[in-house]
Amino acid sequence: MKINAGEIRVGMLLEYKNDLWQVLKTQHVKPGKGGAFAQVEMKSVGKNTKLNERFRSSETVEKASLEEITFNYLYSDENNYFFMNPKSFEQIEIKKNIVGEKGKLLTENLEVLVCFYNDNAISIELPNQVNCKIVSTDAALKGQTVSSSYKPAVLDNGIKVQVPPFIEEDDKIILDTRTLEYVKKI
Repeated sequence: MKINAGEIRVGMLLEYKNDLWQVLKTQHVKPGKGGAFAQVEMKSVGKNTKLNERFRSSETVEKASLEEITFNYLYSDENNYFFMNPKSFEQIEIKKNIVGEKGKLLTENLEVLVCFYNDNAISIELPNQVNCKIVSTDAALKGQTVSSSYKPAVLDNGIKVQVPPFIEEDDKIILDTRTLEYVKKI
């Protein structure tokens, strides 16, 4: 689907120069002299290379058409994560390097959106919030209540986050998967 350069947003996937690119940064510039343009920083999904490109606002670019299908996480081995479609019971495997750091947040039967491009899985979308358990955290320091102080904690999946002082070991919390920030105690 063709879109104007002014409609390019961070996170979009574009088909450009016979490759698939994810938009990392975009800046719309209207200079005093000349036409407006969009300065776009993109990363190749397949090759892991970066590209800075300038598009005039009158130009159009091809937005990649993705198919999103809901899958449930099953298990992992040393190289892959395995998912199952709950409707067709079809199982797929996705390489760990495609999933990246999000893989630490996967728990059994977690429902995720898998994005396909030309029948190849290119990314997964986790739910916005997941439940986690605190494995270890520092003791709260008295007298730090004047400012909003946070302390480091380690979750059961190995991720390090900042939590409020009242959170203790073995507490269950809700974590925002987009920012890896504490949301609330369960």
